[in-house]
Amino acid sequence: MAAHSLSPSLNRLLFAGKYASLHSRCCAVHSRVQYSTVYNPSEKTFDKILIANRGEIACRVMKTCKKMGIQTVAVHSEVDSSAVHVKMADEAVCVGPAPTNKSYLNMDAIMDAIRATGAQAVHPGYGFLSENKEFAKRLAAEGVTFIGPDTQAIQAMGDKIESKLIAKAAKVNTIPGFDGVVKTAEEAVKIAQDIGYPVMIKASAGGGGKGMRIAWNDEETREGFRFSSQEAASSFGDDRLLIEKYIDNPRHIEIQVLADKHGNALWLNERECSIQRRNQKVVEEAPSTFLDPVTRQAMGEQAVQLARAVQYSSAGTVEFLVDSKKNFYFLEMNTRLQVEHPITECITGLDLVEQMIRVAKGYQLQHKQQDIPINGWAIETRVYAEDPYKSFGLPSIGWLSQYQEPLNLSNVRVDSGIQEGSDISIYYDPMISKLVTYGATRGEALARMEEALDNYVIRGVTHNIPLLREIITHPRFISGDINTNFLPEVYPEGFKGHQLEEDKRRELVASAVALHITAQLRSQKVLGNLRVSSTPVECNHWELCVELGERRHVADVTKSGNIYTVEVDGNKVEISGEWNLASPLLPLRINGKHRMLQCLSRDISGKIVLQYLGTSFKLRVLSKLAAELNSYMPEKVAEDTSSILRSPMPGTVVAVSVKPGDTVAEGQEICVIEAMKMQNSLTAVKQAKVKSVHCKPGETVGEGDLLIELE
Repeated sequence: MAAHSLSPSLNRLLFAGKYASLHSRCCAVHSRVQYSTVYNPSEKTFDKILIANRGEIACRVMKTCKKMGIQTVAVHSEVDSSAVHVKMADEAVCVGPAPTNKSYLNMDAIMDAIRATGAQAVHPGYGFLSENKEFAKRLAAEGVTFIGPDTQAIQAMGDKIESKLIAKAAKVNTIPGFDGVVKTAEEAVKIAQDIGYPVMIKASAGGGGKGMRIAWNDEETREGFRFSSQEAASSFGDDRLLIEKYIDNPRHIEIQVLADKHGNALWLNERECSIQRRNQKVVEEAPSTFLDPVTRQAMGEQAVQLARAVQYSSAGTVEFLVDSKKNFYFLEMNTRLQVEHPITECITGLDLVEQMIRVAKGYQLQHKQQDIPINGWAIETRVYAEDPYKSFGLPSIGWLSQYQEPLNLSNVRVDSGIQEGSDISIYYDPMISKLVTYGATRGEALARMEEALDNYVIRGVTHNIPLLREIITHPRFISGDINTNFLPEVYPEGFKGHQLEEDKRRELVASAVALHITAQLRSQKVLGNLRVSSTPVECNHWELCVELGERRHVADVTKSGNIYTVEVDGNKVEISGEWNLASPLLPLRINGKHRMLQCLSRDISGKIVLQYLGTSFKLRVLSKLAAELNSYMPEKVAEDTSSILRSPMPGTVVAVSVKPGDTVAEGQEICVIEAMKMQNSLTAVKQAKVKSVHCKPGETVGEGDLLIELE
């Protein structure tokens, strides 16, 4: 039996002060969303709920439990013992070591935690055991309430093959495809040929983009069958696959449903989730720019038909693919709270966690369909510890040395489960937070998102804010011209960061110059006085050179008070600010316009790294003499990457396909790395003989580790 980490009273005593600040940081912004229902304290639900999850969703559930006067129990792995969700809970129980199959998927340990704490109900969040019918059965056998649908609905909708058959019977539009289980690669090829390319190969028990591959020909079908079955077995313990027609240029639009145990069911409008990478969502919004009222109602009614067909009770999501003519097709139903549920809460005013708890206790829904509004617009960006310059986001791990959420801005919500000092590890999903902005119009919500991303401070890990900012400011996204292929279409050569126009380039150079001079002037003084009495009187004119990328710029600078006038290559830029060198944020006015920059680093040699328009840029500010002398310095020779293969991410080696002495062809698979339950095939960039192999299956590797050497 898992032992308590702390007794309830001791836990509350030790974490009382810390919990108050954490709860304020994680949840204060929720108060800005005015829920249409007010919790009724006389409506009895549960005394104590165990949250069988971690991170931001565990914190999110605890926030509503706190509002409802319900005590909470956190479960955690050994490496999560100091996690935010553990500190926020009234009690905490360790359920095993770091690997998920030994902790958050360890049903025996979680059942022991329920018995030890006397929890009356369990909220599973999303992922982990949230759609596990065996877990729901075990809870029912113990007389513990599962805050979600019953096992019959979980089973029916958790299997993509069965759910598609049920959807057809419920008169829900479905995608043409093969409804049976595909057993071999050759059988997959035959089915794909019968359906017609392109096809989607999917894990039957899958979700979250895992176990999914698009195939455009026979060879890709064979390869997709192999990888999808391996990923499905690794992620879900079930390697069964199905194949269906892939709808080219689709939109991914989902309908939030809510149903009780008395036959009442509602659809809470839609969420547009088309911006994805590797079949995983990156940006979501509610409502969709694409749907008209007639299509919205048709999709909502079909979603409710499906929920009623499986006697669904709780919050759930029915996902659809929508083509260019607004034909929509059932994709899957997620029988849990969705990651992107906050944007639905923003536009409807409903607290979905509260509704789930009420339904689980047996209460009827408080609303009718005509009561559900679309009030304003909400946008969510998923902030990940990922390198967006590698396949739009390969995982990054590390320690958050500095972390500051943009909660000082209005109509901004941040759902997170981390804090400064938290560790982003290889064991779990690399999500840092869900950043949500709300406005009366889509334009307002987008403007607030842009500002929030610029004010979000994350240090210690690589993050995807550069990509998120580029997406939400891209003309195609602003116009609503999006589909699930948005990222590869907009960035066919991969994401390269913000590409500076000449005027923005001058702004960046001027900012670096002004910051450099401010730091130099500040270093000459202590407590407002000159450090050395013989130091010359402060000057107000400088001639400098600035290196940015492959170009060098000449900057002529004059200073008056806090205002700098910087002439960059003959063009004047006026720049002013508070110049707080201790703050990571650098709020400036450049040519009369507000700009928020971030100083990521700077040193006495003139090297400065600034985050500007979401992207980090390396600059170097030099005097004319230093720039002239620097031109004689030898340049570091770049590593020849054509003859070596390094790991592009931290992960586990799943397979090594070559040995020393083998000859490989260009594009041939060399090894497979698994990171965050996703398998990535690494290939040779040229034909060559394998010189040496530095990894083996089962080994953990870090980003940049040498895997294979070629002759």
